[in-house]
Amino acid sequence: MGNGTELGRVRGLGSAHHGAHDWRLMRYTSAASLVLVGFLLFSFLLLPDLSYLSVRVWMAQPLVATALALLVIAVFWHSRLGVVELIGDYVHDGGNKFAAIMAVNLLTVGGAAFGLVSIGRVAFGALPA
Repeated sequence: MGNGTELGRVRGLGSAHHGAHDWRLMRYTSAASLVLVGFLLFSFLLLPDLSYLSVRVWMAQPLVATALALLVIAVFWHSRLGVVELIGDYVHDGGNKFAAIMAVNLLTVGGAAFGLVSIGRVAFGALPA
């Protein structure tokens, strides 16, 4: 047979022993991104105008800042999962695969940190009088 035990096949555990974990995470992060982008677009439509001051006041609200931070986290996590999956499928040399995944991880964490710090600076910064 070569496909493991019957219980292992039912649970979806292959040779890596993690099942469909990454597949589920991709679905969760895409659903979260979809909901948060919908919130973002709906909130933009409710703004009186898109001037710097009105958007900054809007971003200073705790719910909006939290939603934007969650959007940054979900989008960067989702993109990381997808790119690592592509690297796993198409890069076969162990050293190149390690280097590529390390670069993706560093870029993802760096981009997400930059986004979160930017949101924090706007949300917690002093508003002009």
